[in-house]
Amino acid sequence: MTLSPKPLATPEELKAFYREEMNETRGGDKIQRLKLGLKRALASNQQYKACLMGHPGVGKSTELNRLTNDAEVQQNFRAFKFNVLTDLDPINFNPLDIVLLIIIELVEQTKNFAEKPDDKNLQELKDWYSTTKITHKQSSNSDVTIGAGGGVTEKSLWAEILNLFASLKGEMRFASAREKEVTDHRFSRINDLIKIANKIINECNQKLYKKEQHYWLIIGEDFDKNGVSPDAIHKLFIDYGHIIHDLNLNLIFTIPIGLYNSSNAVKLAFPNDKCLTIPDTAVFNPDHSANETGRKAITKVLETRVNLDLFAEGQLERIIIASGGNIRDLFALVSDASDEAILQGKTKIETNQVSLAIGNLKTEYERRLGQNPFDLDQVNYGQKAERLTKIYNNDKESQIPDEVLYVLLNDHAIQEVSLGEGERCFMVHPLVLDLLHAQEKITASSEGGVPGGTST
Repeated sequence: MTLSPKPLATPEELKAFYREEMNETRGGDKIQRLKLGLKRALASNQQYKACLMGHPGVGKSTELNRLTNDAEVQQNFRAFKFNVLTDLDPINFNPLDIVLLIIIELVEQTKNFAEKPDDKNLQELKDWYSTTKITHKQSSNSDVTIGAGGGVTEKSLWAEILNLFASLKGEMRFASAREKEVTDHRFSRINDLIKIANKIINECNQKLYKKEQHYWLIIGEDFDKNGVSPDAIHKLFIDYGHIIHDLNLNLIFTIPIGLYNSSNAVKLAFPNDKCLTIPDTAVFNPDHSANETGRKAITKVLETRVNLDLFAEGQLERIIIASGGNIRDLFALVSDASDEAILQGKTKIETNQVSLAIGNLKTEYERRLGQNPFDLDQVNYGQKAERLTKIYNNDKESQIPDEVLYVLLNDHAIQEVSLGEGERCFMVHPLVLDLLHAQEKITASSEGGVPGGTST
């Protein structure tokens, strides 16, 4: 079995494991839309700015890997990615960090694939940095000292730039050690930095094009993940969204879908037609009948990784339903059930092992529905249960997003699925329906079981 939860990354992995059938249930292939946008931008000599959204577990990273591995895209673009969780301080980063990180990566990678930018533009960047007041403050969370340098001792501007880049990378990774005075002063000179950045960007594009007839494409990932500061997200995409607009670069970001659905969305630097959402793969329809298209697509995903003959009769369908179509949950259920089968000396994954795996995952969902001291929201279970019940009963007003709905989406208790023709709706996860039924908040049908739950 090949059930790694990591995104598909290489052309070999994508060819072996990716299934186009998934896009039939998700309102079309969003990567084809991104490709079309890039081609149009290239033809009109403009920059392409877009965002990709989707709730946890739908496979955004895999889709972006499809984009960067696509032969047509590779004919015209050289892509590099950066990740807010690993390349920045996800709690304390600010918009200037994004600009500086892009410049650093662009300069270093252009040097690797073509040649380094001219000294004149690099000197302007160094001068900008030099005029910002830097203080040395030891971080309580690390032994990194801001401004320590990269250890390059060679006497040249390039050596100084490498030292500067090393210093900035350390600062961005441990931004809590940065003095507010430094940040405020840099923001006062933000327009100067954008001008310098665009000079460097234009030169890097020219050098890359001269070398291999490609342009740079930058992808910023995981800005929608838990653990990334909502305030920092708001500051980057709303308060200072003009930075993204003003940079002369092809840029694609993953952003929180809640931000796009908020009243502030009009301030985003991405036009509506360049804000693309990947919904969940539905295993039920809104009327709680089986969604056969979704179930067949998920089966296709599994059959590339697992010998389906290992499942006793009816057990594969139980797992697919219990996953709610979420690929991460699907793999977790199969792995859990198969491990139990191995430990019990079974040659097939049978009812008992699947029931245990479903029970384990259901407990996780139940725990998420509660409240604990680490929650940032103030939504209690009573509010959640009321909203879940209304959505299950197809109350139209309950489809309007608010804090309660987004908490439930983050808990995976609610899924967003495609209805076709561009429409989407929210539905209750099958495991959560089981929990509501056990609490007698939803009644069983006359045939027994709850339509839309795992006992259907």
